[in-house]
Amino acid sequence: MSKKFSLFSVTRLLFDQDAVFNTLADIQLTPISVFLKIALWLGLLPPIFAYFGALEFGWRLGAIEPLYLSSDILLGVSVSYFFALLIGFISTAIVSQWMAGTYGARASLGVHFAFISVVGAPIALASVIHLYPNVFINILVFVLAILWSMFLLYRGLPIVLHTSPERGMLMASSLIGYFLVALVSLLGITVVIWSYGFGPSLGV
Repeated sequence: MSKKFSLFSVTRLLFDQDAVFNTLADIQLTPISVFLKIALWLGLLPPIFAYFGALEFGWRLGAIEPLYLSSDILLGVSVSYFFALLIGFISTAIVSQWMAGTYGARASLGVHFAFISVVGAPIALASVIHLYPNVFINILVFVLAILWSMFLLYRGLPIVLHTSPERGMLMASSLIGYFLVALVSLLGITVVIWSYGFGPSLGV
């Protein structure tokens, strides 16, 4: 089996996820190479799809008329979206590496970067639904993508990080707990910032 890991390797999740995990289990990677070759491009997909979808169709929030924003505002929102994803990715990889000592797992930051990229890939790919920004449809698709990501997390963590299935399950659960806390914190920060006028006027 090839010991290389690239963006193409991530697409193999669609039909041979164990091969992806086994490849990660046998190689050493640097964080910068994973970021530049894989994570950066996956992270760009959601804001790009969101920008063009909202620009063309406007956000549909139910029965009301679509909400259209100017291209300048959409660009600002999309850039903020990208940086939020970037911070989330890097912090999750670092937290995963920090947890590794507790659960007897590999501590290579590059491998953690790669594994978090793999786990987040379904969510990045599902963001194509942003091209039709209907809130209900987007939520439905992302719930399914998150379930797939959780499956990859629980299945792949013991293989990639060289730990027992029992410890892998505990570590995966801890990472999900961190993700939920981070998500709620991000929402709270967003509300506070928006309430002080640092955000687009929605006109509603």
